[in-house]
Amino acid sequence: MIHNVIKYLEYSAKHRPNHIAICNENMKLTFKELEIEAKKIATRIIEMNRGMTNKPIAVLTDKSPTSVVAFMAIVFSGNYYVPIDISLPMDRILKIVEVLEPSMLISNSKYTKLLDKFQDIPKLISDSQFVSKIDEYKIQSIVKGNIDTNPLYVLFTSGSTGNPKGVVVSHRAVIDYIEWLSETFNFDENTIFGNQAPFYFDNSILDIYLTLKHGSTLVLIPERCFAFPQELISFMYEYKVNTIFWVPSALNVLLRYKLDENQVLPELDKVMFCGEVMPVKVLNYLKRLFPNATYVNMYGPTEITDVCSYYIVDREFEENESLPIGVPCNNTEILVLNEHNQLVEEEEIGELCVRGSSLAHGYYGDWEKTEAVFVQNPLNDKYPEKIYKTGDLVKYNSLGEIIYIGRKDFQIKHLGHRIELGEIEGACISIKGVKECCCVYSHRNKQIRLICSVEDYLSEKEIYKSLMKKIPKYMLPGKIRIVDQLPKTPNGKIHRKRINQEFQSI
Repeated sequence: MIHNVIKYLEYSAKHRPNHIAICNENMKLTFKELEIEAKKIATRIIEMNRGMTNKPIAVLTDKSPTSVVAFMAIVFSGNYYVPIDISLPMDRILKIVEVLEPSMLISNSKYTKLLDKFQDIPKLISDSQFVSKIDEYKIQSIVKGNIDTNPLYVLFTSGSTGNPKGVVVSHRAVIDYIEWLSETFNFDENTIFGNQAPFYFDNSILDIYLTLKHGSTLVLIPERCFAFPQELISFMYEYKVNTIFWVPSALNVLLRYKLDENQVLPELDKVMFCGEVMPVKVLNYLKRLFPNATYVNMYGPTEITDVCSYYIVDREFEENESLPIGVPCNNTEILVLNEHNQLVEEEEIGELCVRGSSLAHGYYGDWEKTEAVFVQNPLNDKYPEKIYKTGDLVKYNSLGEIIYIGRKDFQIKHLGHRIELGEIEGACISIKGVKECCCVYSHRNKQIRLICSVEDYLSEKEIYKSLMKKIPKYMLPGKIRIVDQLPKTPNGKIHRKRINQEFQSI
């Protein structure tokens, strides 16, 4: 068992030195080149940090091969990296840096003006002339002294108060995740990952570290492609992408791909998705488009290192059915607890809680938030044992598979009934012609509103009429709004927070 993810890179650099590790339209790096460039920057970090380890180092950059070089350099130096995307609003970048208090900021020469905003923090320009030598002895001494509970990265997510939360994840958690993936699916040196997720989003962890472990290739797909399905398909075809792990909203763009439903990407054999509910309508369309691929629905928040349960699609589903999130990953236990902290029975809804090596350490510098959700297992009063309370409501079906219901904070009390907003969304998305939807609720005026993006010429009246056949009267939205496109987060998910804020202000 390895104790440092950098061993994945060292192994691939030794055994597949000339194989392309990562590329985009403008740059290609082999595994050997990735290792050498990372060690050059690591040597400079060690000099600047005076050998200090286990410190946060922020990487201010875009999604490019040089980002991964910087991440690996930080790991070689014995520290942990924090991706901060340069496209984020400056106020958010400043808040993250304020919370993090990094020992250093790394970027490249394209973003020196951005670095000037931070006068009191040491900075390293990764492509500067000062980054040229390698101190192998110091690097290996640091790598050897690393232990697997040391942090590997901190990813900042949105906090309910508006302040970003930094999720601290260890080497052990990522190794546990990558080893499970490797045991469960057939990845090898011929795997070509088509990356959609930004590097500050946890879905990218699968792309990066499976590539390093298996000597595979990671292809960074340009963001513009996700607005144009023809260009997206052409790009994937050119680079022979055969494995993808995207959020469902990104896959949803392929519904606008109107060519003959043949095997348009003959190389594509794994379609994995996570981060949002996958509408069965979208899944069924993809299966017609790429009939030879394996489809995997994966579930998990950032706090459990991306994924804690999965379902390999093995049967047909009607559009009004829910796709299971399946069963726990290896070395992971899922506890579904009711409001009395007891295990639920079949068809009883409860909160999904997780225990295992995949759990994050908690939230960076925020003990109060950490202790609120990383709690003692209520089923064990004999010794300390942490579980993570996800805030997601689920139930078991008759096959023992977990079915996602919705967020605890998406559950409302309306007209005397408990309602899951996700259930209304599920009914709406099954309507032919509805592309995407988002359901919100105003506690101020006790109103449910449904915002829909449609691909056909559907009216609010037609959607309402279809919903009346699918859900009880008390669940029907008071208002249906048609929009051209729902707003998205930089991760590609539906921007629920913005939609809800707009609705509450009406």
